[in-house]
Amino acid sequence: MPKTRQWTIDGFGPKNLQISTTDISDPAGYNVLVKTEAVSLNYRDKMVMETGMGLDLKFPFVPVSDMAGIVEAVGPDVTRFRPGDRVISTFSPGRIEGKGLGDARNIPYKTLGGFYPGVLSEYVCFSEEWFVHAPLTLDTAEASTLPCAGLTAWFALIERGNLKAGDRVLVQGTGGVSLFGLQIAKAHGAEVFITSGSPEKQERVRALGADHVLGRDDWVERVYELTDDAGIDHILELAGGPAFGKSLQAIAVNGRISVIGVFEGFEISGPVAPLLLKSPTVQGISVGHRRALEDFVRAVDRVKLKPVIDRRYRFDEAREAFNHLNDGPFGKIVIEF
Repeated sequence: MPKTRQWTIDGFGPKNLQISTTDISDPAGYNVLVKTEAVSLNYRDKMVMETGMGLDLKFPFVPVSDMAGIVEAVGPDVTRFRPGDRVISTFSPGRIEGKGLGDARNIPYKTLGGFYPGVLSEYVCFSEEWFVHAPLTLDTAEASTLPCAGLTAWFALIERGNLKAGDRVLVQGTGGVSLFGLQIAKAHGAEVFITSGSPEKQERVRALGADHVLGRDDWVERVYELTDDAGIDHILELAGGPAFGKSLQAIAVNGRISVIGVFEGFEISGPVAPLLLKSPTVQGISVGHRRALEDFVRAVDRVKLKPVIDRRYRFDEAREAFNHLNDGPFGKIVIEF
């Protein structure tokens, strides 16, 4: 039986990341066998590898949620794909459309590279329902960045946010979700504000089309000055923790705050007065469903959106790629096979 190489951990911590091998089996039923050509890393992948994020991981565990590849073989019941198709993974298997999974008491966090095995493997064999067709206009590395970071920004601004031309959008930082938010908002005719503490990154986001680039410390006051006190219509809140209070101060009356990141803490806090008096919509974004990813793929092809990749690593450089996440990459980190 042929073998495939994959990166696994047998315990928490990056020191346990190692290359191992496993058998490749023929796909049965509704499964498809996909040859992985690229994976993209999210900071969440690093957190899962280091702490498990409260998940009951089964060791040896294959990390990473986002991949792009080519269908090698299909099971006898498969109808969505055929050999040779270019595909990307879905972040939350089983979430096809509509509201999220679970109920008020039980909120399942069932994702690839978490509850389910990850994709840092030369071959993966999953249900056909766990994939969508890749964009025609992107190479494989670029396509691998869409399932989590790209869809998160799309879901916040378009699927749930109903963004329209002329809206003011603020994104925090220059990571993968942030730069997708910038590109998606500009493609829809929005006025985009972005925060960054790095002069070099500030120049780079200007080149991507950001209308206003703000420092990290005084950005609320600058928003007031630049908008004649009107504030921001949509904020992608990626810091979390007490930084949520700044978003409440900067949001426009009846604006929308999408809570996405937890870099400054897993419990958000802020003043109640602007929350009550401005009546903003505060929505948590846990990536999105498969139908929205398919919509996003079509939009990427239509507007020729090009994901920003900070650096491409080789398969045997996975440890270095994970370490790069600590440096605050500009856009996405990709591992090519």
